[in-house]
Amino acid sequence: MPLQMNRDVFITCAVTGSGSTQDRSPHVPRSPQQIAESAIAAAKAGAAIVHCHVRDPETGKPSRDPALYREVTERIRDSDTDVVLNLTAGMGGDLLFDGTEKMGQMAAHSDMAGAEERVAHVVECRPEICTLDCGTMNFNEADYVMVNTPGMLRDMAKRMAASGVRIEIEAFDTGHLWLAKELAREGVIPDPVLVQLCMGVPWGAPDDMNTFMAMVNNVPSDWNWSAFSIGRNQMAYVAASVLAGGNVRVGLEDNLWLDKGVLATNAQLVERAAGIITAMGARVITPAEVRTRLKLEKRAPLPK
Repeated sequence: MPLQMNRDVFITCAVTGSGSTQDRSPHVPRSPQQIAESAIAAAKAGAAIVHCHVRDPETGKPSRDPALYREVTERIRDSDTDVVLNLTAGMGGDLLFDGTEKMGQMAAHSDMAGAEERVAHVVECRPEICTLDCGTMNFNEADYVMVNTPGMLRDMAKRMAASGVRIEIEAFDTGHLWLAKELAREGVIPDPVLVQLCMGVPWGAPDDMNTFMAMVNNVPSDWNWSAFSIGRNQMAYVAASVLAGGNVRVGLEDNLWLDKGVLATNAQLVERAAGIITAMGARVITPAEVRTRLKLEKRAPLPK
């Protein structure tokens, strides 16, 4: 299909993911205060949306504790920083095994939860956006499967939609887009549909341009989309996404480096992305403009 460059681009900053980056850079935020402060700095640098996971403040390991999510979101809201809150709902589908001879039971360090538990923090904190990982896949490590069955996704999406949050589909391969289009057709994922194309994550879609364009060409023309790649190709995909008509995501969830040998902060990654976008002749749009485009509503969290 013919592509048209996006001239009005929003930046999402993925502040801190669930991967094992906590000891690889001092800039990866761990505590709710650190995560909130890094998100606020990213917003001031030009990010319209901040995508947040939480971590155990002591170990830095990923967590699903709703109290940690609440503290992060309250700190950002209380700062009066104008930014769109996007919380992950990807936790709780981590199936691990203790080697190939023990496939009859999951390993003790698996993290498998039901739909209600996986979206509990979203229902309580009431962000404007939350993510839905639209598929199951082998995920990087030898015996780790990221589990998101069609039944689980329908259940989670219905709970998300009922809570009034906008769903951001995370698609790691073309089959994930196929399923997402079916969920949208069924009305399980309401309009306007928002999708994030996740490139270069082992073992999903590789981040070569042929695969990227296959992903782009499978996004319906009336959907809003962004894309990112991990590691050293993060900034290259800022340019590629804008040229292909999309929006961009950067942040320490996906890449730790500003330059070779130079560890980045979230704000620095956003600033670098904003510079690429404006140098291309496009404009970085504001949180208010994103809310209009995606029909978002700022809401208070549920009472404690």
